[in-house]
Amino acid sequence: MAKKKKEQKKFTKKLLNKYRLVILNEDTFEERISFKLNRLNVFVLVTITGIFLVAFTTVLIAFTPLREYIPGYSSTSLNLKAARLETTTDSLESIISVNQKYYNSIRKVLTGDVKTVEFDIDSAIQSQKLDPEEVDLSPSQEDIKLREEVSKEDKYSLFESEKSNVSFSLFPPVEGNITSEYNVNEKHFGIDVAVPKDAPIKAAASGTVILAEWTAETGHVIIVEHGNKLLTVYKHNASLTKQQGDQVKAGEVIATAGSTGELSTGPHLHFELWRDGYPTDPSKFIDFE
Repeated sequence: MAKKKKEQKKFTKKLLNKYRLVILNEDTFEERISFKLNRLNVFVLVTITGIFLVAFTTVLIAFTPLREYIPGYSSTSLNLKAARLETTTDSLESIISVNQKYYNSIRKVLTGDVKTVEFDIDSAIQSQKLDPEEVDLSPSQEDIKLREEVSKEDKYSLFESEKSNVSFSLFPPVEGNITSEYNVNEKHFGIDVAVPKDAPIKAAASGTVILAEWTAETGHVIIVEHGNKLLTVYKHNASLTKQQGDQVKAGEVIATAGSTGELSTGPHLHFELWRDGYPTDPSKFIDFE
């Protein structure tokens, strides 16, 4: 026990033993600075300095932009930019997907790779054929109430309502003899009209040019969208006078006739009429002669 106390006193004495730290001039050995220290003071000073350095480094990394240079850390601005880029990428992917579907439908119009449907002169596209005997044409209670309300409103209206029947007519793009008829079995989804070279090709109706390009098989091609899911296609042109996105009116010149493309054997216009993604015989709606 006495030996243990003796060792403790000896250890305490070593901690409290005073030392003198002197800084001398190397040439003259003149004393410049001197410090009185002991081991305990040195230990406390080193501990406090270490704690301060750790705290200062932590604050520097946590609250300054310097943390961006440390692997594994990223700034808030970079995270916001990454989130915006991800959102923009998703939007672009959706737009590209929609445009790709649209271009695929246009490609089908050009190549004729579509399913065909028989049309009559009264309708550009035929819906499902229903048996009239199987259809219940009797009005429901809601329908009867609605008819009564409408009749009352019309009865006490101060103005007479006029209903105009609007008929959609197509303008002949050219005038000439039909040299090749519409034939679904041969995948000839339009008609060929013989015309002189450089004859003006006119728009069959008002609309927007959605395609005006060159293809190896059909030469200069222009497609016009007229609304109501109606498209007209003009192929084998010598030149085009309109570009994609242009607005055209019925009877306005959009191209000149020619014999461009591998499938052409002479100056003529290959004209197609599409409705709701299905081709129909243009000669049933337009008089070319």
